Amino acid sequence: MAEKSVKNIKIHLPEGEDIVHYSNVAIISHSPEEVVLDFAQTLPGKEEAQVVSRIVMTPRNAKMLLKALENNIKTYEENFGPLILPQDKDQHIH
Repeated sequence: MAEKSVKNIKIHLPEGEDIVHYSNVAIISHSPEEVVLDFAQTLPGKEEAQVVSRIVMTPRNAKMLLKALENNIKTYEENFGPLILPQDKDQHIH
């Protein structure tokens, strides 16, 4: 079993691929008490997606996740270059 240490918490990652899921679609919904992240996958040309994982968390923890993702994307772009999103492509064509 692999272990990662985050601050003072030991994270145990089970061996095998049953915990790893590929997702190319994310659907986010919320209520006053929780944020729901559905991760799904679909194929080009298909009109439906299969949810492969659902994560439910508090809004506070979702905001902490957002900050962690922002920091990680910033570091990624510093190392590998900017990520261009589809809606940004028009702005980068000269």
